[in-house]
Amino acid sequence: MAFGTVNGAVLAALRSAMDQGDLLTHEDDLRHYGHDETEDLVHPPEVVVRPRSTEEVSRIVKVCAQHNIPITPIGGRTGLSGGALSIHGGVGLALDRMDRIEHIDERNLQVTVQPGVITQVLMDTVAEKGLYYAPDPSSKGSCTIGGNLAENAGGPRAVKYGVTRDFVLNLEVVLANGEVIWTGASTLKNATGYDLTRLVVGSEGTLGIITKAVLRLIPLPKASRLMLVPFNSPERACEAVSAVFQAGITPSALEFMERDAIDFTLQHVEGINLQIPDAVQAHLLIEVDGQHEDVLMRECETILGVMEAHECGEVLFAETSAEKDALWKLRRNVAVAVKAHTVYKEEDTVVPRYALPRLLAGVKAIGQAHGFRSICYGHAGDGNLHINIIKEGLSDDYWKNGLPNAIREIFELTVSLGGTLSGEHGIGLVQRPYMDIAFDQNQLGLMRGIKTLFDPQGILNPGKVLP
Repeated sequence: MAFGTVNGAVLAALRSAMDQGDLLTHEDDLRHYGHDETEDLVHPPEVVVRPRSTEEVSRIVKVCAQHNIPITPIGGRTGLSGGALSIHGGVGLALDRMDRIEHIDERNLQVTVQPGVITQVLMDTVAEKGLYYAPDPSSKGSCTIGGNLAENAGGPRAVKYGVTRDFVLNLEVVLANGEVIWTGASTLKNATGYDLTRLVVGSEGTLGIITKAVLRLIPLPKASRLMLVPFNSPERACEAVSAVFQAGITPSALEFMERDAIDFTLQHVEGINLQIPDAVQAHLLIEVDGQHEDVLMRECETILGVMEAHECGEVLFAETSAEKDALWKLRRNVAVAVKAHTVYKEEDTVVPRYALPRLLAGVKAIGQAHGFRSICYGHAGDGNLHINIIKEGLSDDYWKNGLPNAIREIFELTVSLGGTLSGEHGIGLVQRPYMDIAFDQNQLGLMRGIKTLFDPQGILNPGKVLP
């Protein structure tokens, strides 16, 4: 598909579309908004616009539709699938200035926000009122609600509370022709027509641009317990995961980290004092939370029994807030530590959690067969394994032309185990070539039909998701 270019007339129209927003054309600004956290990829737009309101977004989209200019929505640029990269140039629609928490409805446990709100800011703001917004991606200190909605982000606590989609009640969306709609109703139940809200969440900016969201809140848990459990075998650690749920416990987080993941992070992040015996090859980080301390203590005792039955080592209980923060700092900085060490590709596989040991063993076998090293960690409680394939001594030619074959084998294994390509990072740019593994042509045809209905010109985040 041929797109128009951003010429002088388009720039003038974009400027006139904004009352208070910014328009950026300097090379440094374009490069700044031309990358996220996906490998070392950089795809700058031709121009960046930073609107402040839904009305400005609507007018910007109408200009782009008139001139057939591609539009790439840009959030906190923390994505790992290239979803915010302007691979066709055009307009980079940065939503970072639409960062207002508009209304907290304490009576109905709801909050209305703009897409540029930082996730951590939202969590902290509602916590001051005794409320809890549970989705908490590892990048929560810099990622935005709009990006979370676009990718249907998860995070450690998805195992108990659900992913972003489970907290969305209603969305304001600007369509590809500039028209503005609400996708549903701000109610807990809604059986009225097709569920456009759930369709838009996770659509990665390819169907519309989210300009406002009504999100569900819950009461803030009053207490939590956190433990770090070592294992001499990564497979045994993974086997213990499903046994926790079979014992009747649903943790608020259940994270897996193999030895290399922890070693990389301890080298990169200061302020974490953790001595790991040589024999330990993996850890589970397990949290329970709730309203009653006595209930949490009983749950911890049950979990400890499960861990011991799976041959764990000495369990470390975080006794203070500082100790809890240190352990979560360790987990949340794994990806940052790996990236600081080497160029890498991160695959976001997810399987039914009972299949997690087979997935881990299969990934290691594929790596051995193809000659690459992987560092694995992730949200074991919901079967979500992040596979970091590190470049280290691999040649540029193999990295570009040979490694995709190995990645295809990983995804084929994942799907054969009942899983799929991405649990929370989305498909974006880098996973598009593998969509045929998860979907047949009939399914992909339906998706293309939906895309065409919403975006007949194909200007919304082109080149993403669909092969």
